[in-house]
Amino acid sequence: MIIFPAIDLKDGQCVRLKRGLMEEATIFNPDPAAQARAFQAQGFKWLHCVDLNGAFAGRSANEEAIRAIRAAIDLPIQLGGGIRDRAAIESWLEAGITRVILGTAALINPNLVREAARAHPGRIVVGADAKGGKIATEGWAEVSELTPVELGKRFEDAGVAAVLFTDIDGDGLLQGVNVKATAALARALSIPVIASGGVGSIADIDALVAAREPNIAGVVVGRALYDGRIDPAEALARAAR
Repeated sequence: MIIFPAIDLKDGQCVRLKRGLMEEATIFNPDPAAQARAFQAQGFKWLHCVDLNGAFAGRSANEEAIRAIRAAIDLPIQLGGGIRDRAAIESWLEAGITRVILGTAALINPNLVREAARAHPGRIVVGADAKGGKIATEGWAEVSELTPVELGKRFEDAGVAAVLFTDIDGDGLLQGVNVKATAALARALSIPVIASGGVGSIADIDALVAAREPNIAGVVVGRALYDGRIDPAEALARAAR
């Protein structure tokens, strides 16, 4: 299982939100590139990056910081937030981003996801961000009637790399990853699932491993790394099981 350390960008700085609320932002590092280098030095093999301003604006808004991160490290990067059209997808892939995450676009323009996945196999991730069990879009400001399973099913034959499942209700609160919902989604889909939201301790890593669901491919960890609640070396060792 891959552990994805998270860099969420707001106004060019590395922050963490609570339940996706921009007014609940805590700044952890004003230099995102330096934070990326620190994660690489700690032994992580991937980086998860989200342009928070972009998610609300519907277009990339932290381009300078993202490019600085890309230049600072050798790790593969998956990037989400405000990527809503083919031009944006192509631009970021050409800039060296390994995988792009399509969340709002997956709901409102599923054909875009399919076209991009056909053109770039294994480089498109579907973002399934759930609030109260239903898919939320537009920076989590709008909630649809679609469930994560229903969204994922739309793309089972599309060639996407993974479904990133975020439990918004627990995001940034350190109260525990939603193992039950993550495992249920992983069982329902043939696409690999990445868990996100609420990871607060090593126990959450252990719980995902203990679920023994081979389709859970990874987990995004944010605030718990910044707060020192999770030791990187220990987390990587547990996930390697």
